[in-house]
Formats: sequence, C-alpha cells, structure tokens
Amino acid sequence: MNEKARQELCNISHVHIIGFQSIYDIICELHTLKTKLMLFGKIYLEEGIMSFADFSILKYLANIVDILLVWYVIYKLIMIVRGTKAVQLLKGIFVILIVKVISDKFQLQTLGWMMEQVLLWGVLAIIIIFQPELRRALEQLGRGRFFSRSSSQEENEQEKMVDSITKAVDYMAKRRIGALISIERETGMGDYIETGIQLNSKISSELLINIFIPNTPLHDGAVIIQRNCVEAAACYLPLSESPFISKELGTRHRAALGISEVTDSLTIVVSEETGSVSLTKNGELHRSLSSEAFKELLSNELIVSQKAKQSSSARWNWRGKKNG
Repeated sequence: MNEKARQELCNISHVHIIGFQSIYDIICELHTLKTKLMLFGKIYLEEGIMSFADFSILKYLANIVDILLVWYVIYKLIMIVRGTKAVQLLKGIFVILIVKVISDKFQLQTLGWMMEQVLLWGVLAIIIIFQPELRRALEQLGRGRFFSRSSSQEENEQEKMVDSITKAVDYMAKRRIGALISIERETGMGDYIETGIQLNSKISSELLINIFIPNTPLHDGAVIIQRNCVEAAACYLPLSESPFISKELGTRHRAALGISEVTDSLTIVVSEETGSVSLTKNGELHRSLSSEAFKELLSNELIVSQKAKQSSSARWNWRGKKNG
C-alpha cells in the first residue's frame, strides 16, 4: 500500500470516529430531552387532574346551592298561594302538563297541538289570573328581612292590636252588639277578603265598634285583620258543617268555626243575644270568655307565640353562625 492510500484510509477512519461520536451525543441529547418532556408532562398532568378535581367540587357545590334555592322559591310560592284560589288553578296547570306529556308519548298530534297553544299563551293567562297573588308575593318580598322592622316594633304593634280588639270586644259585649272578627296568621285569607269591602285601615277600637253598630252598611259580615290592619269588612266566611255544633249557636259561631277549620286564623265572636265572647282556632271553640281570659288567650296566641318563633329563629341563626 502506497503512502497516498494509507493517508486516505486514515482520513476515512477519523471521519467515521467523529461521526459515531456525534451520533452518540445526539442520542444522549434526545434521551435528556425525553426525560424532561416526561417530567414536564407528569407535572402538567398532575396539575390538570387537581384543577379538574377542584372544578368538579365547585360545580358540585354550585349544583347543591342551585337545588336548595329552587326548593326555597317553590316553598315560598306554596306558602303564598296556600289558602287561596290559586291552589286550584295550579292543579289545573299540572293536569295540562300531564296531558301534554301523555300526548307526546302516544303521538296524539291534535291534542298535543292544543296543549302547546295552552302552554304558549299560559304565561299571559297566569299573569292575569294570578294578579292578586303576584302582587301579594311582591309585597311579601318587599317586607322581607332586609326591609323588615325590628322585633320590638312588631311586638309593640301586636300589643296595640290586642288592646284595641279587647277594648272593642268589651264595649260590644256589654251592649250585646254582634261582631265577627277574624285575624289572619300564616294561611292566606285573600279569597275571603275579596268577598267584602276593602278598607286597609289602621286598627283601632273605635273603628271596630263603628263597623259593627247595627244598621250600618258594614255591620253584616266579618272583619278580617291582616298584618295588624283592618283589611276588609262585610266579608263572607264559610260555615262549618260539623254535626257536633250546639243548636244554640248561631250563624256567626258557625262561620267562626268554619274559617278555623280551613285556616289557622283566630276568630272572635260576640253574641248579640247573650253578649258572650267566644274565640275559635284550629276548629276549637272557646266559649263564654271573661274579659281577662279573652285578653290572656289572645295575647298568648298573637304575642307569646310570635316571640317563640322569633327566639327559635334567632337560636337557629346563632347555631348556624357558630357552626360556620
């Protein structure tokens, strides 16, 4: 082998050695890059899983709050329409919805189209039909806790109402002036208020006495007190159909028992024949009450029970804050 061939062979070997060394370096770099990518991917995956878990927990809590709020709104709506004609209308709406579902399931096209039209225009009909209930709902919303008066002011108004009613009842009982007074509590009495003459007046003994004076336009019927105000007079109340009512009791006592059977109201009766004072609640008749017994019973039902509700609510709120 000559010198030139030997020199070329050495150059070729050197190039191959350099080439193999470069490939090894590239493989090492690729392995390092792979390791970094795997580590970065693992960290990113763990953070993604944690973020997904946090998002799932927040979504789960949001769903719980959403469901609780919907149930609370439904509960308040039921409390507002309870004891009013809206209950029967709601039953009619549920019947329409059931018929719509059945018509869709069995492909009753004509009936389904009719139900769609009813539901389409039902919103406007609900606004018109439920106008009194919607107004009352907005009023109750305005009288919510944020706008509510203090408990001491509410208690003072209750005491004034008890004193006014007691004074008027004593006056009418001594003179045998017949009277029928119903005090709304939790159950709404809007349907019965609509049957009378709306007054919306501040309660006073003089006003109550003047209403029940014989031969005056408003003396025949019941006075309904709502939220410490004389809301309406000359109202018609449902008569009790109980066979156990004494025959000596007249129409006023039957009306007082009748309204106490369908609502939780307190109803006061002054007999124009004997001048005796009676009070009904929850279908029970308390007869021949003295002035002191009547005032004590009325105070226990209106003032003491209200204090108990407020104290119970306060304890519940305090426990909630303590646990929170």
